[in-house]
Amino acid sequence: MKPSPALPAAKLAHRCDPAQFPFATTAELVDLAQVVGQDRAAAAVEFGIGIERHGYNLFVMGPAGSGKHTLVKQYLAERVRDAAKSSDWVYVNNFARPHQPIAIELPQGRGMTLREDMRHLVEELRSTIPAVFESEEYSAKVEQIDSEFNQRHERAFTDLGAEAAREGIALLRTPGGFSFAPLKDGEVIAPQDFAKLPEEEQHRIEETITRLQSKLERVVRDVLRWRKERYERIKALNREMVLLAVGHVADELKQRYTDVPRVVEYLESLQRDVLENADDFRKPPEETAQGPMRIMMSQDTGLRRYQVNVLVDRSAPDGSQVVVEDHPTYQNLVGRVDHIAQLGTLVTDFNLVKAGALHHANGGYLLLDVLKVLMQPFAWEGLKRALTRREIRIESISDMYGLVSTSSLEPEPIPLDIKVVLFGERIYYYLLQAYDPDFKKLYRVAADFEEAIDRSDGNSGLFVRLIATVARQNELLPLDREAVARTVDQASRLAGDAKKLSSNLDATIELLSEADYLARKSGRTAIGGDDVVRAHAAQRGRADRMQSRMREAIIRGELLVDTGGAKTGQVNGLSVYQVGNFDFGAPTRITATTRPGEGRVIDIQREVELGGPIHSKGVLILSSFLAARFSGKRPFSLSASLSFEQTYGQVEGDSASLAELCALLSSLAGVPILQSMAVTGSINQQGQVQAIGGVNEKIEGFFDICNARGLTGDQGVVIPESNVDHLMLREDVIAAAQAGRFHVHAVRSVDEAVSLLTGMPAGEPEVVSETRPETVYGRVALRLREYAALRRPTETGSHRRRPKDS
Repeated sequence: MKPSPALPAAKLAHRCDPAQFPFATTAELVDLAQVVGQDRAAAAVEFGIGIERHGYNLFVMGPAGSGKHTLVKQYLAERVRDAAKSSDWVYVNNFARPHQPIAIELPQGRGMTLREDMRHLVEELRSTIPAVFESEEYSAKVEQIDSEFNQRHERAFTDLGAEAAREGIALLRTPGGFSFAPLKDGEVIAPQDFAKLPEEEQHRIEETITRLQSKLERVVRDVLRWRKERYERIKALNREMVLLAVGHVADELKQRYTDVPRVVEYLESLQRDVLENADDFRKPPEETAQGPMRIMMSQDTGLRRYQVNVLVDRSAPDGSQVVVEDHPTYQNLVGRVDHIAQLGTLVTDFNLVKAGALHHANGGYLLLDVLKVLMQPFAWEGLKRALTRREIRIESISDMYGLVSTSSLEPEPIPLDIKVVLFGERIYYYLLQAYDPDFKKLYRVAADFEEAIDRSDGNSGLFVRLIATVARQNELLPLDREAVARTVDQASRLAGDAKKLSSNLDATIELLSEADYLARKSGRTAIGGDDVVRAHAAQRGRADRMQSRMREAIIRGELLVDTGGAKTGQVNGLSVYQVGNFDFGAPTRITATTRPGEGRVIDIQREVELGGPIHSKGVLILSSFLAARFSGKRPFSLSASLSFEQTYGQVEGDSASLAELCALLSSLAGVPILQSMAVTGSINQQGQVQAIGGVNEKIEGFFDICNARGLTGDQGVVIPESNVDHLMLREDVIAAAQAGRFHVHAVRSVDEAVSLLTGMPAGEPEVVSETRPETVYGRVALRLREYAALRRPTETGSHRRRPKDS
């Protein structure tokens, strides 16, 4: 098979022609309000945002910088622009069960109004209630009740005293209470005189005192009952007077909130509580404590229960229904209950209940980074629980898991109506699909953004407008036509495909920002093409320490790579190295040795566990190709070894399988391989050469070594033909190719690659059995026959000895 000629320079890159643009600078272009080339993802986003059913939350996946956030926010902005804002939410005290605060939903902006109304109510009651109790009317009514009680009290004891006097007994009042004593001639009889009385008289007096004592006990019981009646009458009077103070104010508030029944219910329970605890409004204010401690320790402790905790306020200008939570901890998502240290203990109440992102986004949209959510303890489970229950329940993590036994608040759950949009890499989506059974029930819509878009005329025009929009949004200088063309070229290079444009907008912004710096430094009013080229070169220059060190090691002979001459069983392979976001290519020597054996190809990298599974697969495939192509019905009598020389790290990928196969064929045929050539490509069992990644970096890596040693016109690279559309090479590589000093060859099969690398015809696969020595394949077939002949006597001898050994 005749080897293909080198690719013409025109095919080594698809350069954007600046002459096609009808503008002088991008300042003449209008802004672009859409994401370019993401039609499938855009349709998914539109559907996921539009459908209003439970479980249809949205997972937006794709590479960073592809416009995911921009597109979603654009759709959301349009959707919420004319939509009514969601409700306000407040927590108020539950007077019956204070540990279970009550959640109340109010129309937009009414939450703050209710809080102010309640503040004014408390302030009014703090002045009105003390005034009521200091009024003459109240004092008169209290005096009347006291007078009635005193009269009944005095009458009871007066009547009892008179009855006792008629019996000759005195009712005495002592500090310890009441007692009876006998009288004689109006005087109390002394104990010694009482003992001198006749025994009969003594018995009569004792019986009389016992009877009077029983009456006294009844009177005392009546007095206690009257005191209770007095207390109840005073309490009823207090309620009546407080009701006069609070009734009309509460009624006015009820009239304002007739459209919110739960507020009316709350005001009714508040009114009952004020009637029961009116004394809290009569205490003088305390000024000793400061800040939160003042609130919790002063007389306001009792009045705090009448405050309103506005959890979600939609009246604020920033009360957007699109919420982005950058730090999605459990508490930041579902809310929390704060505590205040007081006298060595932690205290709390409903005023310390704080909202989470779910509260703020309720009725709207919550945007989260899935990785950040998964990295926060309990956040993922808390988010799922809220979406599944369709309610936001604020629970303490320590209480949920029994870490502490202290009691805390149990705020009433708030109904949840929300659309959650998760952003993340594809791997997280597929892992959650596989291992979390709840995930597929809650996130039924996936929007998958492409890493690259087609470089069609339509997309290219939109991409140019996108460049202009990005420049204006980031306050950059406008770009002239040459700068736009070079930016388009760089987008194709970043995509690794001449027919694609990278959707990584972040990388484009970084490039233009650096080009803007260079243009301003030079005093220009627009970014030129040279600025873009220099900015890209500077980016690579800051990151190419490892590449420079490796290139230096090759030039100095520390890493053995030949760029001239010919060697048997040795070929220049091409590898791509990644250091952070910087990729670069470099040649690697691959060697092969062959000998008679049992058909095994030893991958030295795999034997020492420095070869990845894909690389090992490539070696097995080339081994299968050799056996099928050259052995036929004969045993495959080959033992071979393959090695990546001077590599001390992991080798992965199958892009070297073509080079490894060529080295093996060279060793078998005894035909040297041109060291002025490097090769990359993977193969299949039919000997077809398949596309690989990083083709531009690989070609440029070998070119840099050849250029440093001096271009001879014989050097070049062999790549798969299917990679030709991916070529976006540097200008210096293209110039060398155009001058005939460097060559890029594209091949479709192993046969073409072998012919190029050895300078000898590969031979036709269907006639390899004829062993033509003028072809590579003929020599390989001859060598394998020799190996098979060498093995046959050994195998026969072994077979004959087996019965004797047994």
